[in-house]
Amino acid sequence: MAISTRSRRSQTTNYWPGFVDALSSLLLVIIFLLSLFMLSQFFLSQELLGRDTAMSQLNSQIAELTELLQLERANAGDLESTIATLTATLSSAQGERDELASQLAGIGVGSGEKDAEIAGLEADLRAEQDISSEAAAQVALLNQQLAALRTQIGALEQALEASESRDVESRTQIADLGRRLNLALAQRVQDLSRYRSDFFGRLREILEGRADVRVVGDRFVFQSEVLFEPGEAAVSAEGIPGLEALADAILQLEDEIPPEIDWVLRIDGHTDKRPISNAQFPSNWELSAARAISVAKYLVAEGVAPNRLVAAGFGEFAPIDPGDTEEAFRRNRRIEFKLTEG
Repeated sequence: MAISTRSRRSQTTNYWPGFVDALSSLLLVIIFLLSLFMLSQFFLSQELLGRDTAMSQLNSQIAELTELLQLERANAGDLESTIATLTATLSSAQGERDELASQLAGIGVGSGEKDAEIAGLEADLRAEQDISSEAAAQVALLNQQLAALRTQIGALEQALEASESRDVESRTQIADLGRRLNLALAQRVQDLSRYRSDFFGRLREILEGRADVRVVGDRFVFQSEVLFEPGEAAVSAEGIPGLEALADAILQLEDEIPPEIDWVLRIDGHTDKRPISNAQFPSNWELSAARAISVAKYLVAEGVAPNRLVAAGFGEFAPIDPGDTEEAFRRNRRIEFKLTEG
C-alpha cells in the first residue's frame, strides 16, 4: 500500500514553476509598455512645449505688426489732415489774390471815387492823431504818477534809514544793559560765594571734631546715621544737635545776606544702592526724599524761612563711592546741604 501511494505522488504534475515564469514574462512586458508610454509622453510634451513657444513668438510678432499698422494709419490720417489744411490755405490765397486784382482794376474808374477814398483816408488819419493825443495824455499822467511814487519811495527809504539808525542805537543800549546785567549777576554770585564761605566757616567751627560731618566741594555732608535710624525718615534724637547748629547758622545768614540776593539752601537726600521696599518706602527714592523733607521741616520749625529751603531725593543714583563694601555704602548714605542761587 505504501509503495502504491508513493508512485501516485510521483506521477502528480507540478505547475507552479511554469506559472511563475509566465507571471514574470507578463510583468516584464507591462514594465516595457509603461516605459514606452512614459517616453512617448515625454517626447510629446517636449513637442507641445516647442509648439507653445513658437505660438508665443508668433503672437508677439502679430502684436508688434498690429502696433506698427496702427502707427502707420495714424500717420496717414495726419498726412490727410495736413493736405486738407494746405488745400484750404491755397484756396484762400487764391481768393485774396482775385480780390486784390479786382481792387486794382477798380482803382482807375474815376477821380470822384479817388477823392472819396482820399477823404476817407484823411478821416482815418485824424482819428489816429486823436488816438495819439489821448495816448500822449495818458503817458503824461503815468509819468506824474511815477514821479509821485518815486517821491513816496524816497520818503520810505529815509524812514527806513532812520529806523535802522534807531535800531543800531537800541542794540548798543541792549548790549550795554546786558553787559551791566552780567556784571551785576557776577557781583551777586561773588557775594553769594562769600556768604557761602562764611556759612561753611561757621558750620566748621560749630561742628568741629565730628568725623561724620564733612565738607565735599561746595556741599556740607551729614552721614545719614547722624540724623536717622536705619530705614527711617524721622530725625533721631542724636541728630537734633547737629540740625540745631545748622538752623542757627542759617538764621544768622538770613540776617546778613542782602534781600536783593536770591538764595536757597538745597537739602539733598542720598541712599546706598541696596534696595528697600516696604509699605512706607517702596524704593530708595521715596526714602531719600522723605529724609530731605524731614530735615527741611525741622529747620522750618526752628525758624528758617520755608522759601529758602529746597528738598530733593536722589535715591541711590548719585553715589560718591562706587564700591560694594560696607564703608562705601555708609559714605553714600548721606544728607547734603548746598547754598546756591534761587
